Amino acid sequence: MTNQFLWVIFPYICMATFIVGHIFRYRNDQFGWTAKSSEFIEKKQLMIGSILFHVGIIPVIAGHVVGLGVPKEWTRALGISDHLYHMGAIWVGGLFGFMTLIGMVILTWRRFALKNVRQLSSASDLIVNSLLLLIVFLGIYSVVVTNAVQPEFDYRDSISVWFRSLLIFRPEAVYMSAVPLAFQLHVLTGLLIFAMWPFTRLVHVWSVPLNYVGRSYILYRKNRVN
Repeated sequence: MTNQFLWVIFPYICMATFIVGHIFRYRNDQFGWTAKSSEFIEKKQLMIGSILFHVGIIPVIAGHVVGLGVPKEWTRALGISDHLYHMGAIWVGGLFGFMTLIGMVILTWRRFALKNVRQLSSASDLIVNSLLLLIVFLGIYSVVVTNAVQPEFDYRDSISVWFRSLLIFRPEAVYMSAVPLAFQLHVLTGLLIFAMWPFTRLVHVWSVPLNYVGRSYILYRKNRVN
């Protein structure tokens, strides 16, 4: 029953919340669809952390898409052996993963440690930063430590197959039963951040400033001085 909830019910709840939540947020809170930048308070750490995080996270996301969505038979057909793929995942994925982790450490420390930035932050900002840091750490730990301790484990024979079974609405929770704990926690926290996404500043990821071109109005916010 626990397996069914964690690897079937919970993922679908997160997916549904992600989709419906974005639609609701966009229809009811377009002016809140923003990153609410704190750059005017502190720039240096924000710039360093943001560059490291964004440069690292793009290849990491691409690696996840390939690793989860592309069956190993397809990569073999392209002439990429399992060993070569594994080495690429560890060394290339590890490099960009560490870059992402360092960026998140800087951004999270900045948000919690700098008083002015913390005061500007909402509770969801602090939770999202902490959760993203945990997700990235678990991902690095899984790739570096768990793969070293359990070299026989191949996530493409378990996690990837389970993930694709969800997409075709034929979920197979059994594939996750023997997955190492670090990988399981990485997956669960990843699903959780997707469920939270529509209700946080993460929605700014989908924003493209082209919609400001030709806009006939500007919204000003006045600060009251008591």
